[in-house]
Parts: sequence; structure tokens; C-alpha cells
Amino acid sequence: MNNKYNRILIKLSGEALSSQDQLFSADVLKSVAEEIKKISDRGVEIAVVVGGGNILRGKDVKDSGIERVHADYMGMLATVMNALALQSSFESVGLHTRVQSAIDMNRVSEPVIVRRAKRHLEKGRVVIFAAGTGNPYFSTDTTAALRASEIGAEVILMAKNGVDGVYSADPKLDASATKYDILTYMEMLNKNLAVMDATASSMCMENDMNVIVFNMDDLNNISRIIDGETVGTLITKEEN
Repeated sequence: MNNKYNRILIKLSGEALSSQDQLFSADVLKSVAEEIKKISDRGVEIAVVVGGGNILRGKDVKDSGIERVHADYMGMLATVMNALALQSSFESVGLHTRVQSAIDMNRVSEPVIVRRAKRHLEKGRVVIFAAGTGNPYFSTDTTAALRASEIGAEVILMAKNGVDGVYSADPKLDASATKYDILTYMEMLNKNLAVMDATASSMCMENDMNVIVFNMDDLNNISRIIDGETVGTLITKEEN
């Protein structure tokens, strides 16, 4: 099929996997799995980086007297739990899936080995990267930038909850906020837009990695992006 992108990395937030009364929403997991299956069947090679915010964020528990390094490792473990939930959901719809963890957990995952990850992708398997970079002080946004660069992804698709792109201000709080169709990394940093952290932005910019920010509430957006439609906000090194 005529795909605009043939190898992508999808960044999912942990909160997107939950519902108001459940740590994991069966409906969300099923919807994500079905959409990933749809684009995998088109021959697109797919990697996923998932956050852990539905379970625990390191920065949220460090104020409880827990040392920052320990708090960050706790957050990394939360992403492993989410990765296993996604793997189970993906495999339920017939997707061959591998979890690679930056923290050794041989009973439930592979270690992160880039050459092996690329081989999995070439064989049509979905690779879920868990446990962040394996180091404290780095976000899962930075993980997405790093893994996308390592595997040679053509674009990072960054799923947001309830927001269809990048705005000049929070559209939920400011009715005058305007949506950007395209941004450069320098514009994003200069305008102090809270899309991703500065480390992730710098890594994407240095590696000429484009990011598309889109609304996860409509998972068909992923297929539309693969079709080449303009969806959400494109963040790029050069505006042209």
C-alpha cells in the first residue's frame, strides 16, 4: 500500500490507558491494539514507547521523601507494567509483539538490543520499549527520541489526550489559544510550549527527527497520518 511512513515510533502516555475507575481500560487497550493491527497489516513497522503515569510518576512521589533516583526507577517499573498490558492486548488481536526493557527483566522481557529490535520490526513484529532509558533524570519523551533515532524511525507519533495538536496556550483554559499546524523545534523552545522536555527536543533536532502531535481520542488519526493526511501539529527541524 502507499504509505507515507514505513517505520514509525508511537509515544503513548500511561494515563491514556486508564479510565476513571480502572488502572487499565479494556476498551482503550482493545482500541489501541486494533488500530496498531490495522497499520501493521499495511506493512508499517511499528515501535512503541509507553509512559507510566497511570500507575506512578517519579516526579510525583519524590515529594513523599523518596530519593529522586529511587522515585525515577519506580516510574520506570510502572512503564514495564504498561508495556506488558499492551503486549497482552496486541497479541489478543494477532500481533506478534516483543517487549524490550532498559532494566533487565529476563522473565518478562528482552533487554534493549537495537539490532534485535530492528530485526523484529523487519519481521513485522511490534516492539514495545519499556523502562525508559534505564537511567534516572530522563523522561519517556527522551526515551522516544532516543529509541526512534536508534531504530531509524521516520517519525515519532506523539499521542495526546483530548488535544488535537500544539496550541499557543492550554485550549482548555484559554479560549483564544490558537493551534499550530507546523512548528520548528527552536520555535517550540522559544515559545516555551510544553510539548516535550528540552532534552527530547534537542535530541530530535540533532537527529532531524520529525514529531507529529495528534489527538489519541480518535485513533483513526494514526491511519490518516500514514495515508499522508495533515493531522495535528508537525514539529520539525526546518519549517520547509
